[in-house]
Amino acid sequence: MKFIQHWKAVVATSALTAFPSLASAEANLASDDFVGISFWLISMALVAATVFFFIERDRVSNKWKTSLTVSGLVTLVAAVHYFYMRDVWVSTGETPTVYRYIDWLITVPLLMVEFFLILSAITKVPAGVFWRLLVGTTVMLVFGYLGEAGYMNVTLGFVIGTVAWFYVLYEIFLGEAGRINAENASPAVQSAFKMMRNIVTFGWAIYPLGYILGYMMGSVDSSTLNIIYNLADVLNKIAFGLIIWHVAVTESEA
Repeated sequence: MKFIQHWKAVVATSALTAFPSLASAEANLASDDFVGISFWLISMALVAATVFFFIERDRVSNKWKTSLTVSGLVTLVAAVHYFYMRDVWVSTGETPTVYRYIDWLITVPLLMVEFFLILSAITKVPAGVFWRLLVGTTVMLVFGYLGEAGYMNVTLGFVIGTVAWFYVLYEIFLGEAGRINAENASPAVQSAFKMMRNIVTFGWAIYPLGYILGYMMGSVDSSTLNIIYNLADVLNKIAFGLIIWHVAVTESEA
């Protein structure tokens, strides 16, 4: 068992330490480039979180391992994209919108699936919960990108994306997912579910606000917007995963 645990740690660490080689050799980080610095800080935090989540899988019971695996995948995907986005910013000074949305199209649905997974660890959950959360977040992101990238009317894309976000909020607060949590979950799971729900409500609100102020009104410059988005991922990806890790350890040890 110790050999297997050591092997997992070595593989995870080796893969993650290779990420910086993805960056362009021509991209040199200036000491006063606070956007570029924020990209590096968050990318390394995501790498550390990924190693932590994968190693901690061995600490929790089997029914919680999938939740920690998904948390690790979220931070893994985000870390890879952050190295690329750092390069785009440092080399061109432009907002790496495409990379951000590629990241979000993978990681955000996975984050929403975590609600299904933690409930599935304690009771049987209808597949409809999984599909509603997955489809809702996908619609939100696709139309957000189409509007932000100029493939459709920016206001229409914002409206459709926001409606999809509200639909997801309804599902985790008042819909079937919210009811299953209230009726079947232990106090620890209910507390984790509530904190995750608050992140989706308040942490995710940063993105539509950025969409309005940055792309619809043009009142926020790209540097400020990128720093805010980067810091938001500490809450929306790393802290989100740590909440799941905490409840998984608590329930496993109980």
